[in-house]
This record gives sequence, structure tokens and C-alpha cells, in this order.
Amino acid sequence: MPASALSSPPVLARKWPAQGGPGCAPGLLCTGWTAASCQRVALGWAGLVEVMDADDVMPSDAQVQAAAEGRPTHPAEPHSGGTAGRLNWLRAGVLGANDGIVSVAGIVIGVAGATSARGPIFTAGLAGLVAGAVSMALGEYVSVSSQRDSELAELSQEKRELADTPETELAELTALYEAKGLSAATARTVAAELSAHDALAAHLDAELHIDPDDLVSPVQAAAASALSFTAGALLPLVAILLPPAALRVPITFVAVLIALGLAGALSARIGGSNVRRAVLRVVIGGALGLAFTYGVGHLFGTAIH
Repeated sequence: MPASALSSPPVLARKWPAQGGPGCAPGLLCTGWTAASCQRVALGWAGLVEVMDADDVMPSDAQVQAAAEGRPTHPAEPHSGGTAGRLNWLRAGVLGANDGIVSVAGIVIGVAGATSARGPIFTAGLAGLVAGAVSMALGEYVSVSSQRDSELAELSQEKRELADTPETELAELTALYEAKGLSAATARTVAAELSAHDALAAHLDAELHIDPDDLVSPVQAAAASALSFTAGALLPLVAILLPPAALRVPITFVAVLIALGLAGALSARIGGSNVRRAVLRVVIGGALGLAFTYGVGHLFGTAIH
């Protein structure tokens, strides 16, 4: 088939050498894709399958606008930049609640092994809840503050470099895109166009992987950590105070292990790991920890009395 007869379909294509591309007849104007792609195009010209034209692969204006605003571009696979951040927050919340459950459950079970009086159990449990929540909040605040300071320092440095040496920064951005697989000419074009649109955003994304509009907040992180720990700690505290003295420890054991299993399952779902393995690991570990603390409390409580 002569090449001149193949000019009607608006196919995204390039010219292969005279002998044709992979999977194409000699002298055929064919796409620069795989052999299957070339055969599909040839079948399309023969009227056997539908040929993909330029309009089929170009995003709509609505999709471009959605991508620019960080919204999903289509329902099946949302490309929202905040999805990973939200999952991280959820994972941190689950882990904080898990810490609260284990820490306070160990305290109240240990004290219950020494005495059946509600007063000492409540006091110890409440002290553990407050101390744990404050410790978690302070630790998270310090950690996230350090991360935010580093991000702000990198952002300021990038602004200075763009103001002082824009040509060097353009060459650096070009090199980054070329390292990702683009040709030198295409990488230069992409870097130049992105720099013309928003040079700082382009460098922060490609070079530092920082979103200036989504920097971490130490206060939010500390509050979320403290709240999640408190929510988890309340379960064993309530579970051991409400039942009669003879049933406190067994009921607390069961309630805590169920809560740990649910937290482990949720954490595994978020992380994409094996749910059964995660649940077994956290439940067995929690049961051993509770049994150990109860034994220690009972042993020392009897010795002191």
C-alpha cells in the first residue's frame, strides 16, 4: 500500500524507514509504537477496527482544569495530590489510637492485678492517658516543626537561586526532566514552558517534591496525635471501671483485643498489607503485653501487701 494512500486518517504517527516499522508492510507510514500498535493502525485503515486519532488522546478542558486544581480527572483513578497526605494522616491517627489502647490498657490491667479498688485504677489510668496524650502531642509537634523548617529553608533557597541564576536553574530543571526519560529537546521545551508559567512551582515539584500550598502543620499534627491517643486510651479506661470487680480484667482483655484487631485491620487496609497477618500480630502482641503487666501488678501488689 503506497504511503500517499494513507494520509486520510488523522493518526498520531511518524515515518519509519522505507522498509516500514515493526509489524508493518514495506513502505508503510506507521506509528512509532509497538508491532501491535502498527497492526491496529493498518487494520483501522482497512476498516476492520476503529483508529485512534488525536482527539482520542487529548484531555478535555474540564480535565485540564480539574488537574490544575488537584481534583480527580476521572472517577476510576483520581489524581489528587492530597490523597497521599490524607492517607498518611489516617494512618497516623490509627497508630496513635493503637498506642493509646495498649499504653493505658497495660497500666489499668497492671494496677487491677494489685488491687480491685476503682480509685487507684481510675487514677493510674487517667494519669497514663494525660501523660501519653501530652507526650504524643509534644513529640509530634517537635518532629513536624523540624520538617516544616527544613521545607521552608529549601523553599527560600530555591527562590534565591531563581532570582540570582535563572539560566542555571533552567538547565538544572532540563536535566531533571531529561533524567526522567525525555529527549534533550523535549526536556528543554518542558522546562522552559513550566518556568514561564511558574518557575518556583516547577522546581519545587521536580527537584524538591514540595507543594508550597500544602506544607505540614505542627499544630494540626500535634492535635491529631493527642486526640487519637486519647480516643484509644478511653476504651480500656471505661472497660475496666464499669463492670463488677470480678469481671473487670476479663472484659477489659476482650475489649482491648477486639479494638487492637480492628485497628490492625484498618492500618493494614490503609497500607495495602495482609490484613490477617497484621491482625494476628497486633492481637497476639497485645495479649502477651496485657498478660505480662497483669502478672507484674499481681506479683508486686501481693508482695507489698
